[in-house]
Amino acid sequence: MREIVALVTVDGQYVGSVPPFVVDSPWWNDVEPVTAHLDSTLGVTTSVLRLVSATGSGMRDGTVTYQVEASDVPTGLSAVDTYEFPDTPLRMPWARPGGPAALVAWADRFVPVRRAEQVKTWNLSCLYRLRTPAGTLWAKEIPAFMADEAAVIRLVGEEDPTLVPAVVASEPRRLLMVEAPGEDCWRPTPEMIADIVPRWVAVQAALAGPARLRVRDVPVPDFGLPNTVLHGDFHPGNWRSGGTLLDWGDAHWGHPALDAARLLGFVPPETRPVVEEVWSSAWLRHRPDSDPSGALRHARPAVHLVGALVYQEFLDNIEESERLYHAGDPEREQALAQSLTQSLAL
Repeated sequence: MREIVALVTVDGQYVGSVPPFVVDSPWWNDVEPVTAHLDSTLGVTTSVLRLVSATGSGMRDGTVTYQVEASDVPTGLSAVDTYEFPDTPLRMPWARPGGPAALVAWADRFVPVRRAEQVKTWNLSCLYRLRTPAGTLWAKEIPAFMADEAAVIRLVGEEDPTLVPAVVASEPRRLLMVEAPGEDCWRPTPEMIADIVPRWVAVQAALAGPARLRVRDVPVPDFGLPNTVLHGDFHPGNWRSGGTLLDWGDAHWGHPALDAARLLGFVPPETRPVVEEVWSSAWLRHRPDSDPSGALRHARPAVHLVGALVYQEFLDNIEESERLYHAGDPEREQALAQSLTQSLAL
């Protein structure tokens, strides 16, 4: 359960707050229920700019304080305290006054926006669901330190356009996409694994060769498999049941077993043999002389070293109040890598 404290601002100036309220979703970056309550209570359009503080941990639960932007000065606020919101060079563009509205206005240049619903915001993205004459679209803005999602989607889409969302428009750090069909697949069925994993392997096999994206300096013995494009965050929450992969901001170039190892860390133990079998069989069809299972054994600790690098990059590039999202993550990933490496040596 998440208790919300909303510090309401207009044009960057604090104008008051509402009584604390509770939303069902525990996740700090899930702001859709927050703005829904505030819009209804205040009678104006609101958007969450940024996390100010939180008492929970692990990105969920506790009392969470947000800086909220209102489209106009609402009535019914209490202003018993005074709050200042000094800027910082590491603040994301969408976390500044006018930032969310600027993202929606950019999308409106390409397709008229009838209704904009802020779904997620945090240090890694701002995500809006847009109701338009062309159907439901999604507008997304990401930091400069992450991969250019539009470029990665184009690269993958040249091999399998059904595996990526359809992009309506893009510019550096911004994407406007057609809604991907289906639901998120946090607990993927064997059928979903058998659909997505071989298709992704086929794309990776086709794109194997010299690096076309950034490279993480975490080697994995090749076991006959080539370096290629990696999704980088290949967990089932980034799969859609319609067969599409989302969230390409962590994409980089490296050993494909790292993606499989990332997936294994998110599925329940009883599903892991299915993942290993489907992934290994898919690669053996493309590289018959390879040893995918051997590569995967070495990738399972290595993927946590990648995770430590990624989380540290997040911490180095986000403002202090938002570091709560990732506090301790590099250390936890390093500990997991060490533990799995010791198991590998036995």
